[in-house]
Amino acid sequence: MPTIKDVAKKAGVSVTTVSRVLNNRGYISDATRQKVHQAMEDLNYQPNELARSLYRQKSNIIGLIVPTVSHPFFGELVSRIEYYAFRAGYKILLCNSHLEQEKEKDYIDMLRRNQVDGLILGSHTLDVEEYVLSKLPIVTFDRCISDAIPYIASDNYEGGRIATTLLVEHGCNKIAHISGNLELDLLANKRYEAFVEVAEENDVEHVNIETSINVFDDTQYEKIIFDLFKAHQDIDGIFASSDVMAAYAIKVCHTFGRKVPEDVKIIGYDDINIASLMMPSITTINQPIDEMGELAVELIIKQIEGKKVPTKNIFPVTLVKRETA
Repeated sequence: MPTIKDVAKKAGVSVTTVSRVLNNRGYISDATRQKVHQAMEDLNYQPNELARSLYRQKSNIIGLIVPTVSHPFFGELVSRIEYYAFRAGYKILLCNSHLEQEKEKDYIDMLRRNQVDGLILGSHTLDVEEYVLSKLPIVTFDRCISDAIPYIASDNYEGGRIATTLLVEHGCNKIAHISGNLELDLLANKRYEAFVEVAEENDVEHVNIETSINVFDDTQYEKIIFDLFKAHQDIDGIFASSDVMAAYAIKVCHTFGRKVPEDVKIIGYDDINIASLMMPSITTINQPIDEMGELAVELIIKQIEGKKVPTKNIFPVTLVKRETA
């Protein structure tokens, strides 16, 4: 395996000059730079990225922790974050926490050892001190874990208000909300708060069912929705806290012989790709995943560069009318 000394010898320059070319430090003439790059190509020399990052005190790698990339929402979010990070000259080191404390702690330790420049968190199961001790720039997604740590979210309350109001306006007499686990300190809980307030303001009967602590394990969705319909067969409106939940609600309605939207109106949240592909297509609340992913990268890079960024970053939501409501 060729070394930096081999590159220097072939290019006819010093090891220091090769190092400066690799790390883009100091003045190097174009002719010298070209000779070094040609020597690297001829020798198939691969720089030691870890050594370079230690030298520059910068790895151009961002750690990204999500509950699970298999969930369609996080799959789309990760895709957008990776896209904008790569455009800005950064790579992503992706970790699935599955909302397990020990696993998330191990990943944070691993990311620190790999000299990442910052963390984007779509999952948090640890005390905030654990994240602060990492001494890394951090941006969180849909969770506010500290007044000092920037976060990005959609306007969850407004999304819940729009969805529940639409069900009421469509004449639903008994509505249900399918939420994540409300014991988790997630900003998405505001969707539930809005659901309850709008239902009570309009004197509409309402019920709520929650997922387990592992909110994004979609294998549980069908059963809890089935149990909901078994206990409340007169439900005629559903606000689901995600499009995946809404898709399962459509499936369960079919099982019970309930037509959508004639018998049961359903509204989702997120506006991920499957919302428009379902039959019937899902009426949903759009949160702008692309713009949110772009801002997450922008905020983390600004912090890496020592710049101040706003803590609270809330995106507006919009109703996307399709066939389920």
